[in-house]
Amino acid sequence: MATATGTKPLTVADFCAELDISRSTFYDWRAKRRAPKCITLPNGSLRIRRAEYERWLASREDTA
Repeated sequence: MATATGTKPLTVADFCAELDISRSTFYDWRAKRRAPKCITLPNGSLRIRRAEYERWLASREDTA
């Protein structure tokens, strides 16, 4: 599933691997609305657009 920009959305496993976090941490963040926006596929699987991941990551930068 490629997007218009040609990059495939991240799976939950990809996202967790990039941040070195557990799946349970991801789902905890998601429940607390602290995770990036996700796409829910018809089979229930989640995907995170690369652009959304980058936006979400940038919003977490420490400005101190």
